[in-house]
Amino acid sequence: MPIMLPPVNTDEEWDAVVPDEAVVRPAAEELCARLGLAGAPLTRYAEGSQPVYAVGERHVLKLFPGAAAADGAAEARVLGHVQGQLPVDTPRLHDSGAYVNGWSYVLMSRLPGEGLHLAWPRIPAGERERIVARAGEALAALHALGHAPLADVLGPGDWREFTARQRAGAVEQQRRHGLAESWLEQIPDFLDAAPLPEEAQPALLHTEFMRQHLLVDPDDGHRLTGLFDFEPAMIGDPAYDFVGVGLFVTRAEPKLLTRFTAAYGRTFEPRLLLAYTLLHVYSNLPWYLRELPAPPEPTLDALAEAWFGH
Repeated sequence: MPIMLPPVNTDEEWDAVVPDEAVVRPAAEELCARLGLAGAPLTRYAEGSQPVYAVGERHVLKLFPGAAAADGAAEARVLGHVQGQLPVDTPRLHDSGAYVNGWSYVLMSRLPGEGLHLAWPRIPAGERERIVARAGEALAALHALGHAPLADVLGPGDWREFTARQRAGAVEQQRRHGLAESWLEQIPDFLDAAPLPEEAQPALLHTEFMRQHLLVDPDDGHRLTGLFDFEPAMIGDPAYDFVGVGLFVTRAEPKLLTRFTAAYGRTFEPRLLLAYTLLHVYSNLPWYLRELPAPPEPTLDALAEAWFGH
């Protein structure tokens, strides 16, 4: 009999159950046994919103509460779709399905390598440029894949409707995160003037393309070895993926962004990328302002150039 994980359908239930290893780990162990991995050591990853475990050296088990059931279905489908299609490895889907009380799971292969965000301080400048270029090639390949087979599990469906909805809540989203009024008051006019495409050619988006989701081999010249975490994938304007690129891969270094876009094969207007930064589902401008270099003047136009200029 499966160990009964309690239902998790509200934020309060999530906060009470998901971080609690006394509740989640026994269920993960029982599920691993059912999947033929009995006795394999489980190591929970500290990062990420879902409970994710390394299962021995070869597998990863990701659990999805009922509140995130759609994310689990999306990740399983996207992993199967991209397998072997990119110039960098992605986790191989081994199994997925329902568990108990609305919970579901995805069992995938464990990719070799170290997180790029951890390895970055030790990587020489020349190797950084090579890694960034390789990452640009990987993102271009992802965007070139057909996405029609995933339309039933990936949103948002109507891209213009999505951006309009995000735009309507953009100021309030940043206010909740504590953005200063001097920045908040600039957002409506900036978004009004931003060059958002009337008809974007849709692509399969990762949406969180960042160093934290890229792996490198420190023993092989920091060769790029993996891209993972397709749970928040979407179908939409390719420029939306460059929010993660500019903020978390090239991190406001114009030379690195130039290398990335050269490998990707296309550049984007800095104001468009800052607009998508403000419209991103997980946008948190105060955090980005703490993490990245300040612009020469406190305006969104200056910020766009500082973070996304070439």
